[in-house]
Amino acid sequence: MSASAVSRNYAGTLFELAARDGSESRFGDLIAEIGDLYESDPVFNRFLNAPSVALADKKEAVRAALAGAPDLFVRFLMVVLDRRRQPALPAIAEGYRGLLDGQAEQIRATVTLPYEADAELAAVIVDTLEAQLGQKVIPEFQTDDRILGGMVVRAGDMLMDASVRHQIEDLRRELS
Repeated sequence: MSASAVSRNYAGTLFELAARDGSESRFGDLIAEIGDLYESDPVFNRFLNAPSVALADKKEAVRAALAGAPDLFVRFLMVVLDRRRQPALPAIAEGYRGLLDGQAEQIRATVTLPYEADAELAAVIVDTLEAQLGQKVIPEFQTDDRILGGMVVRAGDMLMDASVRHQIEDLRRELS
């Protein structure tokens, strides 16, 4: 089974556990924190992956760090550690966020422009995307001067490339 399939399965399981008592948002916050910590803190990452640290010690440290967290969430993380799936934590967090977005009928979109978008342009882009996608759009704007003009939008599995760079590449392929 591929790593992405494993992450989706774990995210789905965690979402089902959270839905038992309506804690989807709380679990989402917790798994996002754990996934971010795993990616950004090399000490935490090394600790969870170190073969020299006993599994029981890892589990004890995680349990202590999550004192006050819902028991189902902590037990879920214990299973992740038992099965040595801690490298999947960031992808599990991302998959879980996607499930939360789907439940709220919203989608996250990365909008790349060659320059910073002002508030008015951002609002127009978001309104247009919401009309096209039929969902609430949570945008993340970024800049990349290599696209020359236009924009590139990535929303879920969809990619809309209306950049000048892409148009030039298409023209180049047609002429070859």
